[in-house]
Amino acid sequence: GIYLDDVYIARPQGALLDVFDVERIEVLRGPQGTLFGKNTIGGAVKYISRGLPQETSGFASVTIGNYNQVDVKAALGGEIGGKDSGLRGRVAVANLTRDGFGENLGTYGGDVSDKDITAVRAQLGAFSHEDFDVQFALDWMKDDSGMRGGKLLAPNTNALVNILFPGTSAIAPLDDRYDIRSGMRNENSTEMKGGSVTVNWRPSDNWVLKYVAALRESDTVTAIDFDMLPAKIADVRAYYSDRQVSNEFQVNYDAGGRARGVTGLYFFNGDAGGQVLNNFYNLSFGDTQGTVNTKSAALYTDWTFDLSDRLKLDAGLRYTDEDKHAIAYNIGYTDATFTRPNGVVAANFNKTINFKNLSPRVSLDYQITPDIMAYALFSRGFKSGGYNVRANTTAVPRSGEPFDDESVDSFEVGSKMALLDSRMFLNLSAFHNKYKDIQLSVFTQFIDAAGNPQFFGDFTNAGRGTVNGVEAEYQWLPTDNWLISGNLAWLDTKYDEYIDRGVNIADQMRFTNAPDFSGALNVEWRNDLSNGGNLAVRGTYSYQSEVWPTTDLHPGIRQDGYGLLSAGVTYRHNDNWSFALQGTNLTDEEYRTTGYNLVAALGVLSGFYGPPRQYMLTARYDF
Repeated sequence: GIYLDDVYIARPQGALLDVFDVERIEVLRGPQGTLFGKNTIGGAVKYISRGLPQETSGFASVTIGNYNQVDVKAALGGEIGGKDSGLRGRVAVANLTRDGFGENLGTYGGDVSDKDITAVRAQLGAFSHEDFDVQFALDWMKDDSGMRGGKLLAPNTNALVNILFPGTSAIAPLDDRYDIRSGMRNENSTEMKGGSVTVNWRPSDNWVLKYVAALRESDTVTAIDFDMLPAKIADVRAYYSDRQVSNEFQVNYDAGGRARGVTGLYFFNGDAGGQVLNNFYNLSFGDTQGTVNTKSAALYTDWTFDLSDRLKLDAGLRYTDEDKHAIAYNIGYTDATFTRPNGVVAANFNKTINFKNLSPRVSLDYQITPDIMAYALFSRGFKSGGYNVRANTTAVPRSGEPFDDESVDSFEVGSKMALLDSRMFLNLSAFHNKYKDIQLSVFTQFIDAAGNPQFFGDFTNAGRGTVNGVEAEYQWLPTDNWLISGNLAWLDTKYDEYIDRGVNIADQMRFTNAPDFSGALNVEWRNDLSNGGNLAVRGTYSYQSEVWPTTDLHPGIRQDGYGLLSAGVTYRHNDNWSFALQGTNLTDEEYRTTGYNLVAALGVLSGFYGPPRQYMLTARYDF
């Protein structure tokens, strides 16, 4: 789950978080839900923006890089109306542009995998002494970046494709991993906006009350050419719309004694839906429309008890009651104008389902020495089920039925150590996770009534799975100038049960994006200069072993192990000026992040790749 200043964002956009003048990022692992916000099954990332300053401050930065990258960011904040007014404000803006990593060599041309983003965020706060404040935040973002570039991994040898579009099988994959030959217009635009209000009240030294209300909306229109060819084999035009309202009431208690804790109520009401226009083979035309409304109410509490000077118990509990209401109407049309229905109704339903869940969290921390702490933790995570509004109940009747909620029981033991007079920090952990009713997003392929192969996006419950792992995080300061840090991880993942058409195929399936081994090494040298400035040089190498990016285990999409090398130099001239030269993926490693295996239905096998080598220079002025 992604949070921005205590607001859960159901469908985040990376650029939205990039502009928010972020002060820090908190990464919480494992199931979450007893401390704040919405329940998440696999951790949470909290972006904390800079607070409203009492004195005027801000920054301006310009970044230029290869692919004609130009990023401009600025922020300004301070008191409004003098020191006694109690009003503070801050405004942050950003414009991020870059040429594409590839281009469309097809009908319409243009860059793909480019960047064109504008974003604004404004904050206003009213502070009454030290015990009461109200803070408002508004944000807006427009992302007009083009469609994503990918690579056709093999010629399309599908018999029907080559009958309808002769010569398709002779079209070899392009050499460049980002270029495409799409016959669709390069259209991909997202507009996102939101607002929130946060009220903090400290009625006494022991109690803090907080209320957070937020409204968020987003709209997207995008073109998806699954086949990446000029032919109309699998062309999709999609419109997505999201709206969410959340309210949270929270009470924190800490009297400085042996017990402290938090209790809260969380309410969420969100609509996620849209329309998808499908053109398969220029023969089969479908209109998929639907909306899922989610209403969720939860009560959570988490308390810490100092059982002794060394032993600490933390116990939390969350109760969630969630309704999913789905409306779907998916019909066929006679041609690409999508104005004349052909009488085929693939799905037409209006259904509601309720999910209830009780998730506990219990941990024990034992301070072995002042510098070494050991812990044991148990937590239960939950992700509600729902309906697939892209279902085709005519071809696959079960696709209109609800998929179940997913749950995990997580067990973890570990230690946190400060060694060598606090010049080395080492965190070790081992975990054992048992999953039930694992939710997967898959493509279901089928033959329609006219004998044409088709597919639709589907949700399914895979069954049960086990994830075991060991992790180590380290940070070492061998001298005042050097910092060495990083992490190592080992994973053992397997499906214990994966039912496909009544058969358990667990031994044939793999968890997605779960490398057996991964790790990173960061080396940084810092030095204070005689002119009062500071110089820092940093290098990072990260590695992960083989992964399967998708549930469709085609060897052409499988990603072998690879490493990425990044480096940078930062020179801070004084408290105001700083300059940074950065480079990422310096070896220009080619690695796939996902792909499509639609060989059976459409003859399509494609892959999408991570960013190429990039380098950039940033000048920043703080005041």
